[in-house]
Amino acid sequence: MAQSAQSSTETDWVSRFADEVIAEAERRAPGKAVVVASGLSPSGPIHLGNLREVMTPHLVADEIRRRGFEVRHLISWDDYDRYRKVPAGIPGIDESWAQHIGKPLTSVPAPAGSAYPNWAEHFKAAMVEALAELGVEYDPISQTEQYTTGVYREQVLHAMKHRGDIDAVLDQYRTKQKPGGKKPQQKQVDEAELEAAEGSGAAAEDDGSSAEGGYFPYKPYCGQCGKDFTKVTAYDDETTELTYVCTEDEFTETVALSEFNRGKLVWKVDWPMRWAFEGVIFEPSGVDHSSPGSSFQVGGQIVHIFGGEQPIGPMYAFVGISGMAKMSSSKGGVPTASDALKIMEPQLLRWLYARRRPNQSFKIAFDQEIQRLYDEWDKLEAKVADGSVLPADAAAHARAVRVASHDLPRTPRPLPYRTLASVVDITAGHDEQTLRILTDLDPTQPLTSLEEVRPRLDRAENWITTQVPADQRTLVREDADAELLSSLDDAGRESLRLLLEGLDSHWSLDGLTTLVYGVPKVMAGLEPDAKPTPELKVAQREFFALLYRLLVTRETGPRLPTLLLAVGADRVRKLLAA
Repeated sequence: MAQSAQSSTETDWVSRFADEVIAEAERRAPGKAVVVASGLSPSGPIHLGNLREVMTPHLVADEIRRRGFEVRHLISWDDYDRYRKVPAGIPGIDESWAQHIGKPLTSVPAPAGSAYPNWAEHFKAAMVEALAELGVEYDPISQTEQYTTGVYREQVLHAMKHRGDIDAVLDQYRTKQKPGGKKPQQKQVDEAELEAAEGSGAAAEDDGSSAEGGYFPYKPYCGQCGKDFTKVTAYDDETTELTYVCTEDEFTETVALSEFNRGKLVWKVDWPMRWAFEGVIFEPSGVDHSSPGSSFQVGGQIVHIFGGEQPIGPMYAFVGISGMAKMSSSKGGVPTASDALKIMEPQLLRWLYARRRPNQSFKIAFDQEIQRLYDEWDKLEAKVADGSVLPADAAAHARAVRVASHDLPRTPRPLPYRTLASVVDITAGHDEQTLRILTDLDPTQPLTSLEEVRPRLDRAENWITTQVPADQRTLVREDADAELLSSLDDAGRESLRLLLEGLDSHWSLDGLTTLVYGVPKVMAGLEPDAKPTPELKVAQREFFALLYRLLVTRETGPRLPTLLLAVGADRVRKLLAA
């Protein structure tokens, strides 16, 4: 059985989880909609690691929906979490925002110049737009709204009534204080977990423990300063009368918790409460939640206090960026889903999440690697079209290009990404020149409009202009390098003559490919279609380096056939005529 499960996972992990979730839903709540969930904290830019928190249940929910079941994908916006710190590198904010630390994210001003009313809405907006582009269907839940309108009132009162039971569960995982009054290991684990989990729902809250006055799993926001530097000092189960003191401004208040809506359950209680309240069957969690005493593990016991069960929840691994360390949304400049969708089509981004099991880490390319990824994607598309694709690859492709209700919009004529990038690099995005060059790629099927290659063309242009350093951009020479041309020997001049002589008869992408690789063969006394030898490959590299130096001043650049098309036959003759 174990072997079968492993094999199924390798074939299509989404189908395997869908099988499990449907079976579990029928056991727990037959006849009801299947509920899967994600949690996102808009404490800063919601990065591509956080996107896995959404894409994993989305893909499973979409598979369940394809099978004809009713399914709800809840996304809880943890916008009632506390504002922890001022993130670095965010435009429109400065250290003055430190005065808001401890307030709910929806009570913190948005960065200067923002069109949104508060911090949470500002950082939610880009993710909402990205999820729409990715085809993710979901039911949004604002935790600010849930708490401040009293939706969770009975759950809060229940948690306070059973605080002793909750405390007993949490106490199993608390590290006992060591001689000397230090807890070095626990501090390191907690900080690492909170840092890694920020943005995935694990806000930096304590678990409600108190050295004095007993344990209380509820934390009010202060009625005077609006922050959560508060400590509950007394609570009466019969009257629900609660007294707290704020350590920030020494404000004290006594309220009736049965009528009070300005506070929330601490995180390790809040999360399992929601599982029970919403009837969640499936919710993944990051690796930070899998350590002893983590939110997911502890929640699996606390959820029973609320009369619920822990969801099926795979651990998902981190998502990296080519050339960058593990992401944390507490640091500025971390790529988000919106950033990725500026340089790649939704299908490619969906595919990156669909083709890897949740426990497999992977990287998303913002560097030159994106060209290789696109090549790999185009090869997959070709295999799907001719029927040679493997089942697991076919499943990942199907999940990338469509959701249960519709196909995602796609580029009508998906020319190679690296070709488009090279062309817009050389033309600096000039539409008329771009159309001329792309039309010449294949004269038998000329483009009639750039709309045929959009939106892929726009993504490639964005990549060139935002991700490629200026010193790596292609600048075509204005005038011929007379000094270099005059220094060439007879063989060098002959190779350029052969190239120029063949331009007109080879003026297409395939034709120029044959020509530039064929010139060194002819120079060696071989046929243009001769198989390359190690010596011939050396000669080809030398020839290519010469062409680059004469055309773009460097010894490398875009693929030569594309470069020649982009420069144009007349200008090539001007720059290469020895």
